[in-house]
Amino acid sequence: MVVTVATTLGRRLGTADVVVLGLVAMLGSGVFAVFAPAGAAAGPWLLLAVLLAAVVAGTCVLSTAELVLAGGSGGASFSAGYTAGYVAARDRLHPVAGRLAGVTLLIGGVASAAAAAGVFGAYVLPSNPLVAGIVVIVAATVLNVVGVRTTARSSWLLAGGTLAVLVVVVVVGLLGPGGEQTVSAAVTAAGEARGVAVPVPQASPGALGVLSAAGLVFFAFVGFANVATYREEVRTPARTLRRAIPIALAVCTLTYLAVAGALLMGLGTDRIGEEHAPLVALVDTGQAPALGVLVRIGAAAAAGSTLLAVLIGISRTAMEMGAREDLPRSFAKVCGSGAPWRSDVLGAALAILVAVLAGPVASIALSACAMLLHYALVHAAALRVPDRRTPAWVAAVGFVLCLGLAALLPRTSVLITLGALAVGWGLSELSALRARRRPPPPQEEAPGEQAA
Repeated sequence: MVVTVATTLGRRLGTADVVVLGLVAMLGSGVFAVFAPAGAAAGPWLLLAVLLAAVVAGTCVLSTAELVLAGGSGGASFSAGYTAGYVAARDRLHPVAGRLAGVTLLIGGVASAAAAAGVFGAYVLPSNPLVAGIVVIVAATVLNVVGVRTTARSSWLLAGGTLAVLVVVVVVGLLGPGGEQTVSAAVTAAGEARGVAVPVPQASPGALGVLSAAGLVFFAFVGFANVATYREEVRTPARTLRRAIPIALAVCTLTYLAVAGALLMGLGTDRIGEEHAPLVALVDTGQAPALGVLVRIGAAAAAGSTLLAVLIGISRTAMEMGAREDLPRSFAKVCGSGAPWRSDVLGAALAILVAVLAGPVASIALSACAMLLHYALVHAAALRVPDRRTPAWVAAVGFVLCLGLAALLPRTSVLITLGALAVGWGLSELSALRARRRPPPPQEEAPGEQAA
């Protein structure tokens, strides 16, 4: 998840503000859904999978910050952070690698939006989550086109509210009756978690299952790039990011470890994988309906915020690629509100298609695979930055881990991601080829030459 903030503060954001923005970005829809498939894959080793995912996320955010601070990513506060991987891979590696990075970012964003919509539907309307998911995608797209943005103050409220809800979940899981005594509504809606065409991915058992689970949990960390996004708004960017990155990542990791531990104790390893709204199922074991409502409200707010931000990220990526003619130039055109409405509509349509075909669980796996491939390219680009602020081994290790975890995700998800990547990359290359073959516009003659 990536949160955009409408602000005219200039360089007034301090370390605490950037930490909160990063927490809002990471504590999104992922924490409310990812532990079901990850728990099914890792079993009692779920906590180890969370730690491994945190290590990979840490290397990724350091490489992203390296690229943002190195400049050359457009200068605009949001685009500079969100599309830093695409721009840096294009400029520092090769235009072909840049187009690949852009396509992986688009595919990951579309799948992430579909997953967020699925989480919203599973928690808000478990009897018919697909309809609720489609409605919220359309509503978020309309808000994005008219120019609605999150404010810095609302980010503090959202982060505090989400953490409060997760604290309730952890307390119930650690102090509640535990076990497998009740069956929640999430189990009865299990069939709604799969799409009409893509099966729910099945991970390998044993050590490979732990690695596969780490790749899935990485989905919940993807908003870490938000910590590096606000270069133009923070005081002393290098020092602020150096402080904010470990704080935000540590708080998020501890939160995820606490939630995962509570789920293991409250539901048991077997039941986690059966639940598609696991946090509500955990609270239901405590026989406290009011707390279940609180968790559903928190999940709806987090998923809605995630969806708004991810759809913005998709449209801004398509706009940036259109401006560089890696996609048709029409995607770079904006409407009166300043939003690239064609890119917004395309992102929403693709998100609805993935939500229908894949469902939330498969969408999480697809997004995780695409984003791991994207950040492998980010690491490769970061290795080309001169006068690095972080050791080169960080990017090198991150590159290997990203590729490894992507390859060890459920096979079906990997194959579908690679197929979508081949199609999208081919279309991007075709667009770039047409742009290169387009004749240059005729140059106007100087007034003196016309008179002669």
